[in-house]
Amino acid sequence: MAGIYIHIPFCKQACHYCDFHFSTNTSQFQTMTSLIAREAILRKDFLKGETINTIYFGGGTPSLSKPEWLEEILSAIHANFNLDLLEVTLEANPDDLTPTKLAEWKNLGIDRLSLGIQSFQDEVLQFYNRAHNSRESLAAIEIARAAGFKKFSMDLIYGFPHQDHGLWISDLKTALSQDPGHLSCYALTVEEGTALGNWTRKGKFNPADEEFVAQQFEILQDLTEEAGYSQYEISNFAKPQQESIHNSLYWKGQAYLGLGPGAHSFDGEQRFLNPSHNPKYIKALSQDSLPLIPDPLDEIDRLNEYLLTALRTSWGIDLALLQEKFEKNLLKDRSLKIREFEKAGWIQREKKKLSLTKSGMLLADSIAQALFY
Repeated sequence: MAGIYIHIPFCKQACHYCDFHFSTNTSQFQTMTSLIAREAILRKDFLKGETINTIYFGGGTPSLSKPEWLEEILSAIHANFNLDLLEVTLEANPDDLTPTKLAEWKNLGIDRLSLGIQSFQDEVLQFYNRAHNSRESLAAIEIARAAGFKKFSMDLIYGFPHQDHGLWISDLKTALSQDPGHLSCYALTVEEGTALGNWTRKGKFNPADEEFVAQQFEILQDLTEEAGYSQYEISNFAKPQQESIHNSLYWKGQAYLGLGPGAHSFDGEQRFLNPSHNPKYIKALSQDSLPLIPDPLDEIDRLNEYLLTALRTSWGIDLALLQEKFEKNLLKDRSLKIREFEKAGWIQREKKKLSLTKSGMLLADSIAQALFY
């Protein structure tokens, strides 16, 4: 099983919290999508003939693209890869959705939407510098359903310091009332190079403290569980059979090809990345050159990365796989730490699996690091 990720590096405007690679200069949008299609052709052997099961358009804002530009990329993929598609996802902003666009996306084989809602509070959306409002979010969900999209996810952000728990509960209840199959919920983080980062450095913005964020995370866990969602990864919640197949590839350490500037790839052993720089990417691909930057991983890197990603999921660390693939006996090598975490109620053992408890999810990264080799 393998997937293809496509990074569409353009946005209408810069969200104040976002440090993903994008540009608001869309003058070379069509050139970029043509070159992404070209990259797909040039890298047709990267996955060594492995069957592609998922395609994911991320960004940036893929929903800004004209359907025919997306079609060029998909045509290149269909012509050059062995496909058995289980899921084709497109990230979309609510203000971009129209019945016409949705129909065209469906005709291209896109069968899942990831909607960048972020909040149903207009004042919060304005602070984030989002291009849509709450009314547009609800309308987008309605027209997506009317267009026949049965699978869609919503992105929400929690931990906004001026949003009390009541407003976060209201956001969650509004989202859940729409009965999405999937929710991705992330804590607001302050990143260097963003407006939020600049305001924080200048003392104009004070991020929420850890306790406040943890309380909102616990509210998220409780309300989604009551509504029938499974927390199958720390930030991801799904109804039965609605998990993101593509993102699960990453968490299971499976191979994927990343196309477009800033995209990462993993062939099962080594990682590669494209430069997060549109002009460099365009220049290289215009000359049929691949601007790949190796990101070397040794055996210990791969082992620790597996521990980190697997521990974030509901299926947890496969102890038999760890022994088979890395020749490591985690229960023996980290017995004191594991017993300590079990006693604290943060980690649980079930047959040949080691996974986090509900309360342990709050400490996932620090627990994983304590188990690192």
